[in-house]
Amino acid sequence: MAIAPPLPYSDSLETIQEDEDKTIGELNATFDKILQTTATDYGHAVRSVHAKAHGILQGTLTVASRLPPELAQGMFATPGKHRVFMRLSTNAGDILPDAISLPRGLALKVLDVDGERLPGAEGRTQNFVMVNGPVFQAKTSDKFLGNLKMLAGTTDKLEGTKTVMSSLLRRVSGALKTVGIESPKLQSLGGAPNVDPLGETYYSVTPFRYGDYVAKFAVVPVSPDLAARTKREIDASVGPDAIRDTVQDEMRVLDGVWELRVQLCRDLERQPIEDPTVEWTEADSPFQTVATIRAGRQDSWDPAQVQKVNEEMRFSPWIGLAAHRPLGNINRARREPYEHSAAYRVRFNRCPIHEPSGADA
Repeated sequence: MAIAPPLPYSDSLETIQEDEDKTIGELNATFDKILQTTATDYGHAVRSVHAKAHGILQGTLTVASRLPPELAQGMFATPGKHRVFMRLSTNAGDILPDAISLPRGLALKVLDVDGERLPGAEGRTQNFVMVNGPVFQAKTSDKFLGNLKMLAGTTDKLEGTKTVMSSLLRRVSGALKTVGIESPKLQSLGGAPNVDPLGETYYSVTPFRYGDYVAKFAVVPVSPDLAARTKREIDASVGPDAIRDTVQDEMRVLDGVWELRVQLCRDLERQPIEDPTVEWTEADSPFQTVATIRAGRQDSWDPAQVQKVNEEMRFSPWIGLAAHRPLGNINRARREPYEHSAAYRVRFNRCPIHEPSGADA
């Protein structure tokens, strides 16, 4: 069966709901509750989601040469090399012991990217924010808000989110596993296998403009050292930061290579823009490689680098080129809360956040 051609980008692909502004305001308020509780717990403000980092890597992204026209779009239209920062994390809004198994996250910041910027996108970087699953757990931002309120509301009854998240995730995970349920929704609440983040494939989950087209992104481990770690579980019982320690030990001796791939939208019914709970299958549109990321042997928990990236930078899909504009309800709802969360960290920690350049790498 022949693969359909990619659909051209158009502003009409998005369907904006009347109540989106109201939902975004409630998301900000709910994130405030989480931010304030965790800041009180730690005496230090952390991210409202993906709070715990397991590794900070520096590397080089090489845009492939001689890409076909449909792939040579946006930042991938010009072959060349860019320095990158990679932040490996888990997705709770709390710094939990690693025995609480959670889905993995990867935030990728590509430096010195030229082109027309998204409105308000400072600096010259292109950001990608990904998780190790192909779908999002909520169809719309109001559904996500409901899930978030469930977690944030529990903080009224217990002393801190460390207690809340740990007990809640254990209860949900245990109950679902008892009846044999293993699904993306289970993974979004905890109970995902405690896998090595270096071996995981990471997905943008939501769609983005891709120059003249629309696409989702993925970062896939391809070097033998990384591929050997795919789905390999970590014994997290040895300490609260077992994942971080494992990544640090591994990156001291291995060279990591990943491919950045894109999946072009070819059928709006099978590949909807506004519903990130629907997986875009490779049968309809295969992922295609547009760049390679290399991260050599290094200390993935170097204190200076952790300070520079974990504390003094923020990651948002809205930091980047207009050619890679985030699309869909969930993406539209991410913009203001991400800025809101970063601003809270700046105020509480009294630590400025900035976009880096190649000189910072």
